[in-house]
Amino acid sequence: MSRHFADIAYTPGVRAMQRRYAGREAPPHPGPAEAVLGSRERDFIAARDSFFLATVSETGWPHVQHRGGPAGFLRVLDDTTLAFADYGGNRQFVSVGNLQAQPRAALILVDYPERRRLKLLAEMEVFDLEAASLGLREAVLRPGAPAAERVMVLRLAAFDWNCSQHITPRYSQAELAALGVPLPDFPSRQGGAL
Repeated sequence: MSRHFADIAYTPGVRAMQRRYAGREAPPHPGPAEAVLGSRERDFIAARDSFFLATVSETGWPHVQHRGGPAGFLRVLDDTTLAFADYGGNRQFVSVGNLQAQPRAALILVDYPERRRLKLLAEMEVFDLEAASLGLREAVLRPGAPAAERVMVLRLAAFDWNCSQHITPRYSQAELAALGVPLPDFPSRQGGAL
């Protein structure tokens, strides 16, 4: 955890509940003050094929959405910047709309087999595909992928490696096959999760 994560997340209300239920406030974290992605975070992000994205509406309601793609579709551009291609979905545009009024977001990335979870807090910017720079498009677009509509850029504010206590292990077909687990024939699905 960067110290900045606690500065953002541990609001007065949170600290009051820490005192009430834990008998004390959570101590200051000894981690770095700045949120800079190191090799551990970069490798973890590059291996993920999905994440959960939370935004907040203009009326204050949270919205959580799942985003998925091939491993590494969420690209680390530098120590504090990430990006991903945004594709057409249910045509509701809730996350994109929420980000217009409130550009802050939270992401949760999970490695289910290893029971590891990384939380990211970021300022997000939405670029229509034609408005994104060539370098940005080249960084996130993959040959053979469906046509993207937008590029989403995240400027990292803070991150935290979260407790693994209640992560239920889940395995993809590829992970089970690598372990030598025989699999019945299932209909083909993107990601092949069981």
